[in-house]
Amino acid sequence: MTNEDSLHAGGVGDKKTILSGYGSAYYQHNSNAQTSIATLERAVLFVGHQFSRKIAFFSELEVENALVVGNETKGEIAMEQAFLKFNLNPHQYIIAGLFIPRIGILNENHLPVNFNGVERPMVETWVIPATWRELGVGFYGRSRNMPLNYSVALMNGLNSADFTHGTGIRDGRAEGSMAMANNLAITAAVQYNVRDFKFQLSGYMGGTVGLGKRAADSLTLDGGPMGTPVYLGEADVQYNHKGISAKVLGAYIGYPDAGKINAAYAQNIATGVYGAYAELGYDILHFRKKTAQLVAFARYELMDLNASIPSAPEGIYDGTLKQSHLIAGFSYLPLPNVVIKADVRLMHTGEQNPMLNINPPPNQLPYKQNNSFLNIGIGYSF
Repeated sequence: MTNEDSLHAGGVGDKKTILSGYGSAYYQHNSNAQTSIATLERAVLFVGHQFSRKIAFFSELEVENALVVGNETKGEIAMEQAFLKFNLNPHQYIIAGLFIPRIGILNENHLPVNFNGVERPMVETWVIPATWRELGVGFYGRSRNMPLNYSVALMNGLNSADFTHGTGIRDGRAEGSMAMANNLAITAAVQYNVRDFKFQLSGYMGGTVGLGKRAADSLTLDGGPMGTPVYLGEADVQYNHKGISAKVLGAYIGYPDAGKINAAYAQNIATGVYGAYAELGYDILHFRKKTAQLVAFARYELMDLNASIPSAPEGIYDGTLKQSHLIAGFSYLPLPNVVIKADVRLMHTGEQNPMLNINPPPNQLPYKQNNSFLNIGIGYSF
């Protein structure tokens, strides 16, 4: 548990400010490229304040890749969260500001000590954008009579003008920075806990054109709060019992009017995107009743970032975006808030489409459908 968790649980006294945070660093070797990198992936500082028993403030400031210099793209400084929490009663609360909605497993559990693997799951990075935060208002609660949690939130929508080929919807996020608010989005989730299982269903629906009517009409796009909508649905199951852990997640994105966006902005966006993964882990030290954990795990991921595309000429298929990833390794936690990780990721993709290759061989090395990555990393939270 971190100090942020304590603030969420109401275990901090009135008029008290707390500090918390997390971070990670890693080394990665790319077999095909024969290159290696090492970076301080992120360092996040949390500042929270309990104004009263009913009202609290939460904020996270993140620095990625350690260095931000001028117009260089080495690193990034960004607010990851900044919201007020209003407790209505012991079972319900409202949040308002910049926050991460309850979509998938990783979004609300993105601390490096909370997931296996040096890298975050590919599906929860490219299909469901990792640490996806927007400005809005959310209502959260839990049932008085059963192990059921629920949430619903209204947020600013995505910006289709910023969508890019091969990245799903993640580049359309505003992340609290000058978000277009003519278009809106609704997200909701339901969680149900039974014995050692946790089930979740979550969804998102939102407009993607925030332009004014004249500008939208000039591009033959549908504006308004839910104009040119994108839909995301997700389901997952988690299991934990006597050192054994398992996760299964599936997600699908539907974007029916992607062809109109491609005609307006020439981005080659897909009408359908899917991803799924299954993970199994075992804590080798579980029966020793020690604080330390040594989790051996394997995860298989499958995703296609252009599973369906608009009819030509608005869409061109890219086989490299149909990928499978097999990750195997371990996570060693000498304490619950410190982790040392190592894993190998084997990647396979579909064939490269010659129509999308602007620099074909011999000017460029032939495309390889298989690759492998060696990852070693550390992480912490407090």
